[in-house]
Amino acid sequence: MATLVCFHAHPDDEAIATGGLMAKAAEAGHRVVLVCATRGEQGEPVEGVLDDGEQLWERRMVELAESAQILGADEPRWLGYEDSGMMGEPANDNPSCFWQADHDEAVERFATMLREVEADVVTIYDDHGGYGHPDHIRVHTVGLEAARAVGIEHVYESTIDRDAIKLMQAAAQEGELDADFGDDDGPADIDSFGTPNADISYTIDVAGYVGHKRRSMMAHASQIGPDSFFLTMNDEVFAMAFGTESFNIPGITNTGGPVALETLPGLDGDPS
Repeated sequence: MATLVCFHAHPDDEAIATGGLMAKAAEAGHRVVLVCATRGEQGEPVEGVLDDGEQLWERRMVELAESAQILGADEPRWLGYEDSGMMGEPANDNPSCFWQADHDEAVERFATMLREVEADVVTIYDDHGGYGHPDHIRVHTVGLEAARAVGIEHVYESTIDRDAIKLMQAAAQEGELDADFGDDDGPADIDSFGTPNADISYTIDVAGYVGHKRRSMMAHASQIGPDSFFLTMNDEVFAMAFGTESFNIPGITNTGGPVALETLPGLDGDPS
């Protein structure tokens, strides 16, 4: 039985990026630990969700705990930093935010958690945080160094399949998919998103766990409302968008896919 630690920047990132892997690993008998760097203070709450006097970070902590339960993970652990906001925003200058955190201190905080749970596999983000978010970039740098410090061999870098997004955008524009993937040109910076398919190490089959992912997203009601892009997808489109998860592992070239959990380094043994 392995211990899988999924390191994320904000509550709800786990649902979108690694929810399928988490649920699949938990069902296979592995221990799943969720660590969040921040409490997501800079998120924009869905109107009417928060109670009078309730702070967004309070709600997001509760939401993450519910999501973790849905995905079969332990009670979430918190690294203790504040949300840095999007790149270039004033929140980046907050001395308490993750972007401004002392690197060595942050590494030691996370390394301590990895030692406590005896982690075997760690997920972080790719080197540009998927789409350039400062907290995602710090998850990559801090997570990678902490894993090295602890001697963890298996580090998966969660990424976005850029080519799959482009294909879904094109299908939606042609009327072949009932979904809104952006305007005719898509996001202006789509070519900076994630990783080209040919360069992705592993695409993991999580088609059997898209229900877990949808329920996990729904748990984050302060951020993902019923009218959101994610939850207005019909079941077919949702499964197409979220039925696989992509990871880069330095030194491993594209293995084709999607692959089964049992083929993944560090998770390939029989649970005992």
